[in-house]
Amino acid sequence: MSMEAAAASSVGAEFGPALGFRNIHRRTLPYCWRPRSPRPASLSLCGGWGARPRGAIAAASGDQRRRQLGELEAEAEAGSALGPTRSSPREVREEMARCFDLVRRLGRGAVYLGSSRVPPTHPHFLQTTELAREIARLLDCTTWTGAGPGLMDAAIQGALEAGKPVGGLKIAKEAGEWTSSGFHPYLPPETYLTCRFFSARKHGLVDAAVRSSPTDRTAVVALPGGVGTLDELFEIMALIQLERIGSALPVPFLLLNYDSYYSKLLDFLNDCQEWGTVAPGEVESLWKVCDGNHEALEYLAEFYNVPADQRNYQISPQLKQHRTSYAAS
Repeated sequence: MSMEAAAASSVGAEFGPALGFRNIHRRTLPYCWRPRSPRPASLSLCGGWGARPRGAIAAASGDQRRRQLGELEAEAEAGSALGPTRSSPREVREEMARCFDLVRRLGRGAVYLGSSRVPPTHPHFLQTTELAREIARLLDCTTWTGAGPGLMDAAIQGALEAGKPVGGLKIAKEAGEWTSSGFHPYLPPETYLTCRFFSARKHGLVDAAVRSSPTDRTAVVALPGGVGTLDELFEIMALIQLERIGSALPVPFLLLNYDSYYSKLLDFLNDCQEWGTVAPGEVESLWKVCDGNHEALEYLAEFYNVPADQRNYQISPQLKQHRTSYAAS
């Protein structure tokens, strides 16, 4: 019996009965490290093809063990090349600091959440461009997006038409992205940041919407979108609900229900209220559902007490569109 097995047996004989375990000395379980990140089976240290026998390192001689540990370190380094590794929380904190610095330089404003898959020919793209242009003029603020394609690009174009500043917190790869690079096709590099971590990007977008003084005019505008948009939408809702946003200075949160896009989601939330998982009137208190651009602009104008003579919206008449898939446009 090896020294490790003998030690395990003696420990089991001494403490096993006290802990309620029977015959613990009959079986020794070798140490087996399983990495958290997915790796090829050939690199697995426990099970799978090409794996070393269980307990091989424990039974090896001193020189052999050092050689095997060196091989393990080399394999671990090779495995880390399969994807980004978060070597320490410091990297996330540093990226958050860069996001906050960009917001500080460009100023807070209207934050847009929306699908990256909407083509420029779809009516929702054109509506978003008009909305972002008029909000930038109405609030005289910076327009913030994920600096991606689709409705994010529509918001950027609208703000540029208004002659107002634009800021972007881009992720390296968007769903339906036009490019896998970290560069925006036309925005100046000093106006956006390509984030590696979603957590840093989310912190930056939230910071861009938080009002630090009564003179700040900010907003969060949720446009039609998919999984990523819903993730951000519900996170903003939860932060407002828990008073992490708007506890001192409220931030308007608008849900743009173009062509009843979010109607089934609203039905689901009503069902949650009937089940008792959402308090009566709770969802309605967190955001403003708007069917069109004029309703959204009027809500913001009332929220920030914009005089009537400054509400000169240049938007197209709202027409009820037939339901048109983004993929078909």
